[in-house]
Formats: sequence, C-alpha cells, structure tokens
Amino acid sequence: MTYSTKLLFTVTSCLLFSTIIHSGALYASNSDSSDTFQSTNLRKFFKDKRVELGGWIHGGATYNPSQNGGFNGPVAFADQANRFQLNQFNLFIKRPVISETNRWDIGGRVDFMFGTDAIYTQAFGVPTFDVNSGEPLKRNTWDLGLCCASTKTYGIALPQAFLEVHVPIGQNGLNLKIGHFYSPTGFETVPAPDNFFYTRAYSFNAGEPFTHTGIQGTYIINNNWTVSGSAVTGSATGGWDGGWNKQLGNWSGIGGITWTSDSQATTLNLTGTYGETSSHSSTSWAMYNTVLQHKINPQTLLVLHHVHGFANGILLNNLKYTNEVKDVQWMGVVTHLYYDLTENVSLGARAEWFRDRDGFRNPSPFRIAAASNLVNGALVSYAGDINSVTITPADYYSATFGINWKAAKTLKLRWDSIKKLNIRPNIRYDRVDAYRAAAYRPFAGNKDQILFSLDFMLPF
Repeated sequence: MTYSTKLLFTVTSCLLFSTIIHSGALYASNSDSSDTFQSTNLRKFFKDKRVELGGWIHGGATYNPSQNGGFNGPVAFADQANRFQLNQFNLFIKRPVISETNRWDIGGRVDFMFGTDAIYTQAFGVPTFDVNSGEPLKRNTWDLGLCCASTKTYGIALPQAFLEVHVPIGQNGLNLKIGHFYSPTGFETVPAPDNFFYTRAYSFNAGEPFTHTGIQGTYIINNNWTVSGSAVTGSATGGWDGGWNKQLGNWSGIGGITWTSDSQATTLNLTGTYGETSSHSSTSWAMYNTVLQHKINPQTLLVLHHVHGFANGILLNNLKYTNEVKDVQWMGVVTHLYYDLTENVSLGARAEWFRDRDGFRNPSPFRIAAASNLVNGALVSYAGDINSVTITPADYYSATFGINWKAAKTLKLRWDSIKKLNIRPNIRYDRVDAYRAAAYRPFAGNKDQILFSLDFMLPF
C-alpha cells in the first residue's frame, strides 16, 4: 500500500466516521422527513448487519516538579512533562462474529488513531538498525510517517485492520483473526478504555509487543479452558509490531492458554512468543508472561503479572557496553489492586519492578528513540535530539495510585454525549538504580521523580 493510498484511506475513514457519528445519517435530500427516513434506514441497516461504529477521545496532562519541560524520562504514553496531550482520538468500525453457533460467520475490525500515543501503536517492529549486526534497515511503511512529523508529538496509527472468521470446528468452533491486530499478551494494552491508569507499566512499555501482523486462532475448549495460537510476520524483532511489506519471510509463533475457575472469579493466562529475530538473523527472540486475576469479592480485583524476555546476539551500545554482542534478558513483576468504592468511583494501585538487565529495552526518552530514522545517511529523530537518548542496564521501580470517576453519572448530567465520561487523577513515583553499571539518572538528572496527572476518557 503506497503512502498516497494510505492517506486517501485515512481521510476517507475520517469523513465516513464524522458523517455517521455526528450526523447519524446519510443525507439524500434537504427535507427533514427524508433526513429522518434515511437516518432510520441507516441505523436499521447497521443493526441488521451487526456493524458497529464508535471510538473514544482520551487526553490529559502530567505535572512533573523535577522538569521545566520535556519528557518524563523513560515513562511512555503520558510522557510529556507539564503539558496537555491529546493521547488518542480513536475511531473504529467493526462487525463482531457470532461464535456460539455451528455456522460460519465473518466479521472484522479497522481502527484509526490520531494523537501522541500513535507512535507507540504503529508497526515499528523493523527498527532503524538491525539489532544483531547494526546494519541499516528499511522500515515498514504501513503506518510509520503518515503525518505530523513536524509536530514532534502527534501522529497517525492504523493499529488494527483484520478479518475475523468463526469456523464451526469441534464443539465450540474456532475463531480466526487475519491481518493486523493488538497483541494477545499481557494485562495492560494500548487502547485507553482498557486501562485503569493514565500511564503504563514498564513491563508493558518495554517488555511486550503491542501489535502483530499475521493470523491468530482462538478455541474455547470448555467453560474452564481456552487456547490460542498465532503465526506472525513482518518484523525484525521476533514477530513483534510487524507491518505489511518488510520482513515477510520471517515468521514467529505465539501460543497461549487460559484457565477460568468454575465461579468465574479467577483466571490464569500464560502466553509466550518465539521466533527468529529477523530474516537476516536466525538468533532467537522470545518472551513469556503470566497473568493471574482474582476477584477477591464483587468490588475488589487483584492482578499479578510477570513478564520475562530473551533475545540472543544483540549488538549493544549503551552507557555500559560499546559495540558489544550479548544475549540479553529483561523481566518484570507488576501487582494491580482495584476497588469499586461506589458505582461511579473506583480506586486503584499498581506497584512494579522491571529489570532491563543489559540496557536494551528501555531508552529514555522513549519517544525520541522510537521516532528515529535515517535521513541522508544520518540517524535523526523527529521527536527530539537523538543524542539526548540514554539507556543502561538498570532496575526500574514504580508505584501508582489513582481514581476512576464517572463524572457525568455522578453529577446526573443528561447530555448523552458525555454520559460515559471518565476522569482519572493519578499520582506516580518512579525510581531507577543502575544494574552492575555506573549511576544512572534518566529523570532530568535525578534517580527518581514524582508525577501528578489528570486525564479524561470519553467513549462514543
């Protein structure tokens, strides 16, 4: 798909969503009765065909008393210090499949995202340089560089574009996704409505893939057991964050199994990825994670998450290693606790330890490193000065406390457009200790920092 085609697709999608969501009709004439008739027919058509249109707006600001501006160190997503971010303006169109039948069914989903989170959601799995040899690579062009390089922060991502099929095999049937989709690994994820906190854990930012390109199958064995498997491509980082037109000869696998208790109060998921790093290297790239969720009571949820990743033969250049090839590892442990204080107010706490053992996975600022590319043979980043990026072997610790407040429901506001408004004040503390390396101070020259944030999330 060429840049011009993608831009046309993006503009067309925006116009389509804008027309449908805000007007609720396709206007065939100027008469009010005709408008009403067309609107009713359109809604009926979508309902009959099970087509859903929607999205969300998500933005916020973070106050960092250690910074006069710039970035919140290696913290990603809510990474801008002392300024407002429109993180996600996300639109989607989908047709969910009916999977509880013995018949074939076809659906799918396409997402469009604009905002400061787009850079973490794009198909960036082919880096600027080969992670094993250091040789320059041609990056994927699925959604990298669609727009907004001059703004340094905003961009466009197309994080999902897949066909979904229900195949009536066995007792419950097999669900297949074919295309580009969010990763089935881990607990936290990219879409704002699926997370409690404004910021994300390091284990998610640096320890796991965000998206994949390929085919994914999910089979429900019974009420207790579900299995999944994927074959993914388009990546030079072991199948992670792949696109459509590079590294298609490099295939990796994902496997997962989920157990759910009879009471539905407890689930345990184990998921892992494994594959060759790239089409140029047969070295291994792998990761596994375990997520335990337990409903202590109807109001209280406990989550334990562990991630451990491996990559072999990585060429390291950081504050400890210079042009040194090593087998690297990273690992993390995260605890979440959520409590519904009232119907409209929930409290949350998250604590984490993450180890980037070899200084490979967690650069600071993350955005500048992610936005790097070769221009006339020189490494540059449109997000900032590439020479300001630092990384070293280190242990990262964070503790986050927050509130989710369904403000419109609490205040009994009757305006339909804001009934789902969620306001989320957060406070987060970060600390880093160099691991068998010289002292590391990525937080504006400090070893720690405290962040005060306030964001909103409005689904529609």
